[in-house]
Amino acid sequence: MKKYLVLLVLLVQLIQLEAQNPFSLDWHGFVNPHYYADSRNVVGGREDMMLFYPKPILRDSLGHDINDGWQADMLAITARLGLRINGPEMLGAATMAYIEGDFTGSTNATINNLRLRHAYFRMYWDSHELTAGQYWYPMVIHEIMPMTNPLNMGAPFHCYARQPQVRYSFFPTGNWELLTVAQWQLDNMSQGLLDGEHTSSTQFARHTLVPELNAQVRYHSGKLLLGAAVNYKTVQPIVNTKGTAAPETTHSSLSWSLFGKASLGPVTFKTQTLLNNSLYEGCSLGGYLMLDDGTFRDWHFNTVWLDIERGKGHWRPGLFMGYAKNADYGNINYAYAFGRGHDIEYLWRVQPRLTYTTEKGLSFVGEAEYTYAGYTEPVGNLRLSLSAVYAF
Repeated sequence: MKKYLVLLVLLVQLIQLEAQNPFSLDWHGFVNPHYYADSRNVVGGREDMMLFYPKPILRDSLGHDINDGWQADMLAITARLGLRINGPEMLGAATMAYIEGDFTGSTNATINNLRLRHAYFRMYWDSHELTAGQYWYPMVIHEIMPMTNPLNMGAPFHCYARQPQVRYSFFPTGNWELLTVAQWQLDNMSQGLLDGEHTSSTQFARHTLVPELNAQVRYHSGKLLLGAAVNYKTVQPIVNTKGTAAPETTHSSLSWSLFGKASLGPVTFKTQTLLNNSLYEGCSLGGYLMLDDGTFRDWHFNTVWLDIERGKGHWRPGLFMGYAKNADYGNINYAYAFGRGHDIEYLWRVQPRLTYTTEKGLSFVGEAEYTYAGYTEPVGNLRLSLSAVYAF
């Protein structure tokens, strides 16, 4: 009898402690098995689940295009688990923190390993808020993110990445928001020459001591969002770590964006245009050239995309369309090209989808994604995909 009384007392104490705890926890996530088939080899990541564009024609000794031909795969690496922590008031601000991971790994070599997606805390005051930690790359406007199901989420037309950062938002009125971001690199790194090797590394950004900077202005009004963003990035393209002298020359790039979102009844429209000068770190297009004389210059893409979706009911059709134009195509007077897509004159994609949702956490998605790349000999890739999402 005494044993049960002791257990009862302990249980009451635990309940009282939980009631006094100023933090509350909210677990959530999903499981997302995904099957996809491509009509040719593609440039992509994570077993090509994140598709950028088709590979160019590459002929063997018999004249056959070795990049042509169907292939298929199935993965569940995007399974995700997130934890939201709602905390007490601190320094006059409401507080929260968020941690989220999946199993895509930080590189192709670590696929299936647990990867940190988000890890940040946020403080809310009446007219401003502060976020610090790993969060969306600032040119990823997550409120207008395309609702395509594969891992690319509209990339390379829409940026898709997360970076360590400090983010500050100021709300001068109920409709306007002014946003500034200082960010650093981790999973998504700049390209350059490291000890004479053309590679991706955080070293090119770290040696400048200057974080990547972003500023935005946004207008919120009911079901309408309009905004503009400017992004400034500085890298040191040549870094040597083995005692060999290297020039400490830096190169800076400036990119711009206009974006918007509008809901008309059950249908939501999202759009963005980018003047993209080297947003390689954001899984987008563009980059910079090292010229024969050792100087550097940007090459840029003009990019625009549109996403339309019916967001209510069991059946939810959607359509993503994107187009990008290389403004520096044909420039061959360089020693190195750092970035993505320099050999492509233009790129476009049409991607219809159909989602069936039970509205209880279980959904099924079918998509057809056609991406056409304007190489010297243009090529296209058709991706067909089927997936299920069990969200909790």
